Amino acid sequence: MKSLLRFFNDLKQYPSAIASMVIILILLGISVYTLVTIPYAEAVRLWRGGEDVWYQLPKTVPPAWVNSFSATKLPDTIILNTATDPSLKTGEEPSGDGKRINMEFTFDFPYDEFPQEMSLYLKAKYDEKAPFVSLTWFKPDGSKISLGNFSMQGATQNFRFSQDPKLKNRFGEVQPQEALLAVKGSDPLQVEKGQYKLQVQAITFEKESEINVEFIEYGKVYGIAGTDHMRRNLMVALLWGMPVALSFGLIAALGTSIASMIIAAFGAWFGGWIDELIQRVTEINSVLPFLPILIMVGTFYSRSIFTILAVTILLSIFGLSIKNYRAIFLQVREMPYIEAARAYGASNSRIILNYLVPRIIPLLVPGLVTGIPSYVFLEASLSVLGLGDPVLPTWGKIIQDAEFNGALYQGMYYWVMEPAILLMITGLAFSMLGFALDRIFNPRLRGM
Repeated sequence: MKSLLRFFNDLKQYPSAIASMVIILILLGISVYTLVTIPYAEAVRLWRGGEDVWYQLPKTVPPAWVNSFSATKLPDTIILNTATDPSLKTGEEPSGDGKRINMEFTFDFPYDEFPQEMSLYLKAKYDEKAPFVSLTWFKPDGSKISLGNFSMQGATQNFRFSQDPKLKNRFGEVQPQEALLAVKGSDPLQVEKGQYKLQVQAITFEKESEINVEFIEYGKVYGIAGTDHMRRNLMVALLWGMPVALSFGLIAALGTSIASMIIAAFGAWFGGWIDELIQRVTEINSVLPFLPILIMVGTFYSRSIFTILAVTILLSIFGLSIKNYRAIFLQVREMPYIEAARAYGASNSRIILNYLVPRIIPLLVPGLVTGIPSYVFLEASLSVLGLGDPVLPTWGKIIQDAEFNGALYQGMYYWVMEPAILLMITGLAFSMLGFALDRIFNPRLRGM
């Protein structure tokens, strides 16, 4: 207990260590929150989902908070759905064997630019006769524009304003979503700010027939993290990339450090051919190309994160750290308490695990903590190269998608910067903590 209190008192002398511990605790807290709120199966479903999962989101748009730093206010996404908000259905009245259903989608548009797109998603329930739908657009100045009418071609139908042939012919070279929100007669086009209303009138021809409509105005910003080329919310990958990165880094660093230390202890204690074998394997392993081997494993065998993790640990166990540990163990082996342990008949394994190894654990901890960022960056690097786990959403996968789709060339810096900043924060936090622990556990560094 006293040694623990002494450790925390020493740690208080390094503000950088306190700051790094706070950052690491925040990262761990977010990781636990992510695993609880977005289970593995759900994360995979969301990340690998297509238009059926992400149809409500705009494509490749920055986070909504960029509006706070820009003089031009970009439009946010607006979603109105009669299935979730029945009040949007303003009235029903009998009409023959069916009924006439009125729906009104009213929204404010205070933005400086036009939306990316506008769409209607219609879902109807009927036996033989499909509902007939009429669309009317009301502008803030009181004018109204008939958008046409049509009979539904199935139980579900998507009406995209920019792809409707009649609207395209009507507005010529101007995109329909721009013409409908523009000041009349403006050249160049200017946004008419105010309250808009889309009136949808549906006529059903069967007694039990029903219809629900979802109106989506796809903005040019979305959420906290923005979206990618597949309309996916990048927040999913940013959140899930955190436990993946921390787990990979921690397990790899812990497994490598402990295994290397134990192997070095056995070599130093037994000596002879065992020590010679360990040293020769270490020297051979030190000249092997680490990253190319991992690339070969990912290319020809498996890209599973568990496979990559296992190969990483195996290749890292016989690193040069074994020689450092061996040098320390050779000194510890000659100490009096080891001779005393031999005298009362302690077994070799007991001496190694109970007397040799614990002696250098204080020296192991700083190296272990400092080594975590290197494995975090390794996992991200493999993902950037296209060799990451094909299922998991990770920070490296985000950067790879951004690079492949020319994010930097198109000015979509958020796509690269968000995961890159998280990688840097993670690496910096563990590095600062490791340096502080090294000064605390290594007496020669305390005065430096």
